[in-house]
Amino acid sequence: MKRALKVLKWAALVVVVVLVGLQFVRPARTNPAVDQSQTIHARQQVNPQVAAILDRSCQDCHSNTTRWPWYSNVAPVSWFVIDHVNHARSHMNLSEWGSLDNRKASKKLEEICEEVQDGEMPLESYTYIHWSAKLSLDDVKTLCEWTTAERARIASR
Repeated sequence: MKRALKVLKWAALVVVVVLVGLQFVRPARTNPAVDQSQTIHARQQVNPQVAAILDRSCQDCHSNTTRWPWYSNVAPVSWFVIDHVNHARSHMNLSEWGSLDNRKASKKLEEICEEVQDGEMPLESYTYIHWSAKLSLDDVKTLCEWTTAERARIASR
């Protein structure tokens, strides 16, 4: 019994040392500079209701204005969070919307509606902790009506 307890104490010590050591190995949490003239708010007609939904449920992952939570400083959780943000930005970045031509912007707007209708976005793992990011049926309807109107506006240019 004493031997098992001693082994358990050493194992716990090793785990603590490894976790502390991991804190020194972490990817960069970045928020690249934002040119306000290139954001979705500057390039599309975003009404206040849609802006509030985007800010509450999309901006932290899909923009260069991520509000990094405290746990994004703690490895190995930080690796997961930073990877998710980098991946999300690579798929759609609301801060760099101006880099999209009309065809791509229209397609991204269509994808926004599809993703929220299918419950794919925001990610369930994100809404577990950020409850306010969860979309209501009214939020989904508002986003889809907005994306449809914006796609029609783009098509008429």
